[in-house]
Amino acid sequence: MRAVLLVALLLLPAMAGCLEGPRTDAEIAAEEGLVAPPWEVGDWWLYTFVTPEFGEDSARLVVADEDPVEEQWMLGISSEREAMRHAVVNHNPFLGRVTMDALSVYENGAPQLVFSFPFERDDTWTFTLFGQDWSATTTLVDRGVATVVATSADGHDLRYTMDGGVGFLRDLTWTDPAGVDRLRMVLAGSGDDHAGQVHFLRATDLFTDIYTDSDAEFRDSFMDDGHPSGAGFDRLVWYLDVDIVSGGSGTLVLRDHTSASPLSRAWGAGSVERGAVGSIPSVSGEYQLTATVQGGGSHVEVRLAGAISQSWTLG
Repeated sequence: MRAVLLVALLLLPAMAGCLEGPRTDAEIAAEEGLVAPPWEVGDWWLYTFVTPEFGEDSARLVVADEDPVEEQWMLGISSEREAMRHAVVNHNPFLGRVTMDALSVYENGAPQLVFSFPFERDDTWTFTLFGQDWSATTTLVDRGVATVVATSADGHDLRYTMDGGVGFLRDLTWTDPAGVDRLRMVLAGSGDDHAGQVHFLRATDLFTDIYTDSDAEFRDSFMDDGHPSGAGFDRLVWYLDVDIVSGGSGTLVLRDHTSASPLSRAWGAGSVERGAVGSIPSVSGEYQLTATVQGGGSHVEVRLAGAISQSWTLG
């Protein structure tokens, strides 16, 4: 009896492989880093994101849709807040359209070759990402895992690892010339058949400024003319980073052309508001922004982006 049990235990791994079915040639090639992974709608990767603006957070990147005609995937995120953060700070370039042939992501309307399949050691290429022109080199390829190091003429550094076994990034770090990590992504898990909401905001920057101590009132304006594609925005996403020193104060009011004030803030002495994001309905036309800041060392940073919202329900 013991012998029978022992044989059964030894056969379990092999039986499990049989139950899962044989891997396809495409799956084997992807795991070896030879071709772009064959994604499917519902595939997901859980990442921990760390940025100076927002600190640490986690969310799933999810294959939300596919377009076989254009040969593109649509990559969304499980957190609407993370989608808004990307819309206004642009810290996650892997949201939105991704080409099927090379997992190229889009910047300034053009696909960027972040991954150079098939990965080969010492291979070099160029691409644009985070507003930087990168010169990249594959420094290591080991059993389907490729390590890439890239630098820009402005002194930025980008390092990332593509893992063919999980079908996407294992990690990524973007460091600016001051040595500050602008973005760190670390894979915490992956799977398929995501169930739930997935979000993406197709956004365009409209306004950004930092106000500091002044006796005068700041006045600015910007236009909401819709997305460059011609589509109208359905929302404006705002970002605030505020630090008011002891004895200081600050205010911020945003008005649309109807004189409505969809965004209004007042801060007292010692107030701090770090990396706050939210959204308001978009109203086409001119916006007026007024701000006051008092107290040496105080600041109010504001960013605004127009966005077209997309969401999917999977599972």
